[in-house]
Amino acid sequence: MGGQYSPQVLGQWLLVSVSQNRPRSIPARALIKKQFQFAKPFSSFANTYSDMPPFVATQQAEEAPIDHRHPLYLGTWKRSIPGIHDDFAKDDMDEPHLKRKFAILSAHPEVEKLYGTDIRTLYVSILNAVAQLALAYYFGRINFSLWQMLVAAYFVGGTMTGLSGVLIHEACHSLVLPDRFWNRIVGLIANINLPVPIAQSFRRYHLEHHTWQGVEGMDPDLPLDWEKSLIRGNAFKKTLWILIYPLMYVVRGAVQQHRQNKQPSKWELINVAFTICSNTLIVMTCGWRGLGYLFLSLWFGYSLHPGAAHFIQEHYTFDDGQETYSYYGILNVPFMNIGYHNEHHDFQKIPWSGLPALRAMASEYYDNLSYHTSWLYVHYKFITQPSIGPQSRVQRTEKEHKDGRAMLKAMRNQFVSGSLKRA
Repeated sequence: MGGQYSPQVLGQWLLVSVSQNRPRSIPARALIKKQFQFAKPFSSFANTYSDMPPFVATQQAEEAPIDHRHPLYLGTWKRSIPGIHDDFAKDDMDEPHLKRKFAILSAHPEVEKLYGTDIRTLYVSILNAVAQLALAYYFGRINFSLWQMLVAAYFVGGTMTGLSGVLIHEACHSLVLPDRFWNRIVGLIANINLPVPIAQSFRRYHLEHHTWQGVEGMDPDLPLDWEKSLIRGNAFKKTLWILIYPLMYVVRGAVQQHRQNKQPSKWELINVAFTICSNTLIVMTCGWRGLGYLFLSLWFGYSLHPGAAHFIQEHYTFDDGQETYSYYGILNVPFMNIGYHNEHHDFQKIPWSGLPALRAMASEYYDNLSYHTSWLYVHYKFITQPSIGPQSRVQRTEKEHKDGRAMLKAMRNQFVSGSLKRA
């Protein structure tokens, strides 16, 4: 389907104004009036999100551009529904983020000023590790109440665990410090209060997810066949599936490694040794109960926890034709804007602190996208509605992905060389 459009046509689509296609419903930019800052008063940020529905579908079918290379085009595919369909939804184009990136850069070249790193991520990594280890010591050596440890592990430890995942995510994209080596070190620091070696494997497979989003056999984020066939739309099974989500991260990584006949990288082995050493020191200092607190925090924080809902929010299809979703809600404050997922996929060189500014600069490219405003509702809807489940993802073949990329590359090269002019 994508081959019928020439680079010249693609270039013109990517260079024209898109303002005439803005939807008439509530624009997400109304939720993001100012850039996120650490010093911003919490109450004023919270007021921004009052009286908003938990999920906003902003593009009507009749408003969607018909050209498959228009920057606002989403997809003609319909989402996969358990009980009706057996497999993922199928798309015959590459993922939508690169074309939107090119379009935004042509219309808003100032976006490149947001590229860079944010040293505050290092400070947060250190503070987060120290705070969580202090709690591990408290419950390992001072407070032996099991129920208090369970409550703290869910509400406090689970939140810190989720934040650790966000910090590792920033480090894997080298958005903390200019040098890649030191970003790997930041990832290890953020991994200290996670008693399993995650940081370096996450970097490896997460970057593959960005490169091969939705590509069959290549995207490690796609659920496995047995997840689709066994869980389907059953609420009880979906609840159990979310509860074992930390385990699924490990299983999917192992399956991907086996499929591609890959061996653990040097940095993954370093991560294993580092975690063994840090766990040993934690047991010596905080006792086995302290390490147990960290394991509980990890399990809670990566399963049925509000901060873990972004795993569902990001690419599970709550709407036809759209495979990536952002979350604009109050929990972007403690979780460092991890909800800005469309923006992040479009511009991986922008750190967490610049994503709201990107959203404000290029609002006309994001107003047509559906989005979430409640992570609690994400979990609730995913579990209770039989029309959504692990199969609610989008898949494409490697050939279709590469064909779409080749078209975009041709257009991009002509734009850079000057053979394509601004409309």
